[in-house]
Amino acid sequence: MNQSAPSRSASPQLSAIALAVLALSLHCQVAAQETTAAPAATVQADPAGPAGVQQEIQQVVVTGTASSSGTRKIDAAFSITTATEEQLKMAAPSSTADIMKLVPGAYAEPTGGQSGANIQVRGFPSGSDSPFVSVQMNGNPIYPVPVLSFFEGSSSFRLDDTIERVEVLRGGPSTIYSVGQPGATMNFIMKKGTDTPEGSLRFTVGTGNLRRFDGVYSGKIAENWYGMVGGFYRVTDGIRKSGFPADDGGQLSASITRKLEGGELTIYARGTDDKNAFYTGLPLISANEGRSISAFPGFDPLTGTLMSNEMRHFTVEAAPGRTLDYDLGDGRGLKSTLFGVDFQQNLNGWQVSNKFNHFNGDLNTIAMFTGNNPLSAADYLQAAIASANANPEALAAAGGVRATSGTMSWVKGGAVSPNQQVVQAGLWAVEKKLRSSTNEFRVSRDIGAHTVTAGAYLANYSSRDRWFLGNSHLMSATPQASLINVRLDNGVVVANNGKDGNVFYAPVASYDGDNTALYIADEWRISDRIKLDAGVRREKQRLNASISNLGTVDPDGNPLTLYNNGTSVPTGSYTGLERDDSVNSFTVGGLMKLTKDSSVFVRANQGHTFIYFDDMRNAGTQEVLNDRSRVPTPKVKQFEVGYKTANPLYSAYVNAFFTDFTGISFQQITTTGVLYSVSGSKGKGVEFELALRPLAGLQLQLSGNWQDSEYKDNPAIDGNTVQRQPKFQYRFSPSYRIPVGDYAMRLYGTYSRIGSRWADQANQQYLPAYETLDLGVLAELGNNLELRISATNVTDELGLTEGNSRLTSGNGTGPINARPLFGRAVEASLTYRF
Repeated sequence: MNQSAPSRSASPQLSAIALAVLALSLHCQVAAQETTAAPAATVQADPAGPAGVQQEIQQVVVTGTASSSGTRKIDAAFSITTATEEQLKMAAPSSTADIMKLVPGAYAEPTGGQSGANIQVRGFPSGSDSPFVSVQMNGNPIYPVPVLSFFEGSSSFRLDDTIERVEVLRGGPSTIYSVGQPGATMNFIMKKGTDTPEGSLRFTVGTGNLRRFDGVYSGKIAENWYGMVGGFYRVTDGIRKSGFPADDGGQLSASITRKLEGGELTIYARGTDDKNAFYTGLPLISANEGRSISAFPGFDPLTGTLMSNEMRHFTVEAAPGRTLDYDLGDGRGLKSTLFGVDFQQNLNGWQVSNKFNHFNGDLNTIAMFTGNNPLSAADYLQAAIASANANPEALAAAGGVRATSGTMSWVKGGAVSPNQQVVQAGLWAVEKKLRSSTNEFRVSRDIGAHTVTAGAYLANYSSRDRWFLGNSHLMSATPQASLINVRLDNGVVVANNGKDGNVFYAPVASYDGDNTALYIADEWRISDRIKLDAGVRREKQRLNASISNLGTVDPDGNPLTLYNNGTSVPTGSYTGLERDDSVNSFTVGGLMKLTKDSSVFVRANQGHTFIYFDDMRNAGTQEVLNDRSRVPTPKVKQFEVGYKTANPLYSAYVNAFFTDFTGISFQQITTTGVLYSVSGSKGKGVEFELALRPLAGLQLQLSGNWQDSEYKDNPAIDGNTVQRQPKFQYRFSPSYRIPVGDYAMRLYGTYSRIGSRWADQANQQYLPAYETLDLGVLAELGNNLELRISATNVTDELGLTEGNSRLTSGNGTGPINARPLFGRAVEASLTYRF
C-alpha cells in the first residue's frame, strides 16, 4: 500500500486567521481615515543618534522581571541582551537561531537552514539542538519543552515585521519565572496598535532567487480598541543549489488590544505554513587532524549540496507490502497555529498578570543525513563484496556461491567509474505532531520597601511521533548527487534505485507531559541605590509515554536484496513508561547603582531542566527510568557578577559567570543507532557588550565572550572541553549614519571571529576557527521609502559549524563529511512606510 506525505496546502486554521485579519484590516483603514495624518515615515531611529542612545539608556525589559511592567535594562540585576526591529534587520539573521549571534555567550549553528539549529549557551553542556534555550512569544513559551529529538525551540518561530523587539535573558531569575529555563530565554515581543496608525510594505530579492514580501499594519479600531495585522510570504531556491525550492511558505499574525482602566487585555494569533530544506554535512577534505579544511574536488562547499531532484521524492519501506512516499522539499518545516491571551491589571494596588497560549503544530523532518566519509566506488564495491560474503542468509540464498565481483551503475543509466567518489546518506522521515497549552498567573504588591510576587505556572503538552531512520542511499560525491545501483556476480543486490541500507529504527510513540510550578519572590529596595531580590520555585513534572516495541523483517522476503534485510518495524505491542519528578529552584541577586545610569550586580541561582520525552525512550524500561542514578534530574548552578553603564558617549555590559552542572543526559544518533550517556560539567568565563559613539552618527560595537568549560562526572570524557563551544568569540560591528541632503544613508557591517571548537564530547573532531564579514547599507529615498542592501559572508569564508555527527571518530586526514557556512548571500529590500 502506498501512502503519501501530508499535503502542504494552506491549513483551515491559517484561512480562519486570514479572514480575521481581513476584518481587522478594514476596521483599521476606517480608523485611519478618521485620525489626523501622522508625520511622514522615515528610517527607524539611528542606534548612534540621540534618539537611539536615549532609547538604549531608558530601555525597559520585561523578561525575567517580577513586575509585568518591567524594569530598565540598566537597573536589572541580571544579564540580558535586547535588539530592536532595526537592529534585527541590521544583523540580517538567516534564521531564528541566527539571532543568537547578537548575544554574547551564545553560539548558534544556523547552517542547517531555517530549522533544526544547534544553539550553545555559555558553558552549558549540550551536543545538538538547543536544550538550554527557550523561545517565547509575549512572555510565554511557544512550546514548554525547549528540545526533543528532531525539534528545537527556534524551529517553532519565524521572524517577520510584526515583531517589535527581542529580549534574550541568560541565567538570572529565569529559573523562577515562566518555564524555569536556566539557560537562555528568547522572548519575542509583538507589535501592538496605537492611536497613530502606521504600517509598512517590504519586498526583498536576493541570492538563490529569493523573493519575499512582508507587510504589517496597526492602529486604532475603536475607542480603547487597537489592532495589528501582518505577515510574510517567501520562496527561494536557497544558497545551496538542490534543484528544487529550499524554502516556500508564509505566516499571518494578528492581535487585538483592549485598553482597560489600569491595565490591558491583548489577544493574539499566528498561523504559519512554511517548509524549509534541511542541510547536513557535505564532502570536504581534512588535513592535519582537522586543523585545515579545503574543498572536495568538484564540490563547492559554499553553495553545493548532495540533495537533488533525482532523490527528492523517495520511498520508505515501512513493512511488507507497505511503502510511504516523502519529499525532501518538505525538509524541516512548520505548519502550526498559536493563540494567546495576555492580561494585565492593577486592582487596588495588586498587579495581576495572566499569560496563556495554545500551540498546535506539525514539525516534520524529511531530510538527508550524511553517513560514512567519501570513498572511491572501487573501495565501496570491495567492502560490499566482503560484507555480502560474510552474510550467512545471503550466501545460502546464492547457493553458497561467494561473490567475486560486481557492477555499479547509475540509476539513470550508464556504468560508474571505479574512481568515482561516492558517499552514503540516509533519507530520513520523522513525523512529529506537537501540542501544548501553558498558563502563567502572577500577582505582585508593594508592601513598604518590598515588592512581593507570587505566581503559578501550568503546562500541558504532547508529542505524537513516527520515525523512519536509516534508509541509506548510495550516491556520487558531487553537487546534486546521482544515485547508484550495485549488484554482485552471485545475484546479491547491494543497492537498488540507490537504496543500500534498511530502516534501522522505526518507533511509533505517544508522549504526554504536565508541569505545575508555584513560586514566590521578593524585591527589597534597601535604598535609592541598593536593591536585593530573592525567589524560590517548586515544580512538579509528570510524564507518560507509550512506545512501540520493535522487531525486524525482510519486506520483500528475499535474502539476496541486502538493502532492506533487517528492516525495523513496530511489532504491534507497546511499552508504557511514566516518570514523576519534583525539584526546587532558587535565585538571589543584588544591584547597587553607582550613578543614575551605571550599576553593578551579583546573582546566584540553582535551576534544573528535568528529563524529556526522549530520555524516557532511551531508558527503555520502567526500572531503568526510575533509577535516578541512570536517568537523573539535571541540576544547574550559576553565579554571576556584572557591571552596566550607558551614556551618550559609550555603553558597557560586562559580567563574569561560573557554572556547575550535574546529571545532564546526552544522545547521539549515529549511522547505526542511538548512543546515550550522562555527565556533568563546570565552567567559567566573561561576557561583554561594548559600544563607543565618538562622533555624531558613528557607533562602534564589540560583543563576545571568553569561557573555559569542561566535562566531569563521566570517566570517558572527564576533563574534556565542552563540545561545540569556542573558548573565545567576538563580533565587531561599526555603523555610520551620513546625512545626504534632507535624508540620510547608514553604512554598517560586522566582522566576526569564532574560535576553534571540538565537535564531539571525546574531543576527536576538531573544528578550526573562522572569520566572517557582513556588510550593509540603508538609504532613505524619500519620506516614506527606504532601500536596504545587505551581504553576509562577503569573503566566502569556509568555516565549519559541525563535523560528521553521525560518526564517533575524528576528522583525521582525507575526505570527510562536515557542515560548512553558507557562501556569500546578497539581499536587497525596498520598504514603503505609511
